[in-house]
Amino acid sequence: MSKNNIINVVCFDHEIGRIGYDEHQNKSFFQYNPTFLKSGLHPNLFPLVIKRIAQTQVFSQFNNDTFKNLPPMFADSLPDTFGNVIFKTWLEAKGIDKINVLEQLAYVSNRGMGALEYQPSIHIPRNTSIDIDAIINILKQVLDSKSSISDKALDSKSLLNIFKMGSSAGGMQPKILIAENKKTGKIIPGDVEYSNAYHHYLVKLHLTTEEAYNKEIIEYTYYLTATALGIRMMPSKLIDNRHFATLRYDRQEGQKVHSLTASGITGWDFKNPAVSSYERLFDLANFLKLPHAEVDELFARMVFNLVFANADDHLKNHAFTYDPKNNQWHLAPAYDITYALNPLLTYKRSSRALSINNKRNDITLADILDIAHQNTIKNPKAIIDRTIAATAVWEQQAQQNNIPDYIIENIKKNLWFG
Repeated sequence: MSKNNIINVVCFDHEIGRIGYDEHQNKSFFQYNPTFLKSGLHPNLFPLVIKRIAQTQVFSQFNNDTFKNLPPMFADSLPDTFGNVIFKTWLEAKGIDKINVLEQLAYVSNRGMGALEYQPSIHIPRNTSIDIDAIINILKQVLDSKSSISDKALDSKSLLNIFKMGSSAGGMQPKILIAENKKTGKIIPGDVEYSNAYHHYLVKLHLTTEEAYNKEIIEYTYYLTATALGIRMMPSKLIDNRHFATLRYDRQEGQKVHSLTASGITGWDFKNPAVSSYERLFDLANFLKLPHAEVDELFARMVFNLVFANADDHLKNHAFTYDPKNNQWHLAPAYDITYALNPLLTYKRSSRALSINNKRNDITLADILDIAHQNTIKNPKAIIDRTIAATAVWEQQAQQNNIPDYIIENIKKNLWFG
């Protein structure tokens, strides 16, 4: 594969096409499998960027850190910040200095988020046991810049378990993918197993008890508050009262769900402020012909993120799922809804990842109502009022979950009340 720089893309047991990569020209290539094109299956699988044509398509516009020269829907499969740290450390432990992006996809294989799979894959041994405490101990060393991979705990075998469970999950926080047997409760790595016999969780790990507050518990209280408001999220819980575990929306009833982030569908770089706005997100929702109830839901999420100071609501923190039976896209359940700032610090002014009415701070009620008017949202003022009133619900949940009073007060200072 290294010589040819070509990898196959598979979805729903069909070979969709092939990706090529030229690292010298910083270009990638995609060509649909002619058999798949003739079948007429899943015509809306990739609604943007890639055209449904037989000719080879060339992509040079994605030469940045987010997409790594790949078409964005495939870059969505690559590990993000945390996964890359684990991946790089594991490769170093194996004596491998560097691999290209197609080789990374070969490691992702059938373990990635969503339903896209990559072949030929690079074989990774399976492991049927998991010890969260042991994983945390190794992670602490990996994430400590003073640690060396020569440490005994950081050998290739130890890192493999974390690599398999952590490199497919996105974002910056330490996290792993696990599967919990519905009958026995036994927890195994969630890298390959996706049968209906298991609950499939993404777990955000709290690595130390020495911090003044627990981010994962804060996220749990945000989850409780958001779902109380009717915002659709996957069922979630705390493990050992420390780690935030949420069921995966891309694993349902023993099936993989094709899902892409807003960034992965469009090629909008989530790190680029010029393309990061709720207006664009609503335009995408309308382009995908989402049911209007889901557009209303997107508005409710925007309001929640504003009121509860979730300033990290970037384009990769909004996703969509594909229904292959009806060839229809839907808004994925909300995720990564939490207080994104450091509650130990005082902020005079915070800037949002996604702008609202072309503004990233000092957002007014009029700005929100402008977005509502543009998207014919039903009863926007009622949604806003309910969300503001729910700040009292959050405070109660925070107290019940033993978040320190001064942390609660510091968070409240940054909430939006109109």
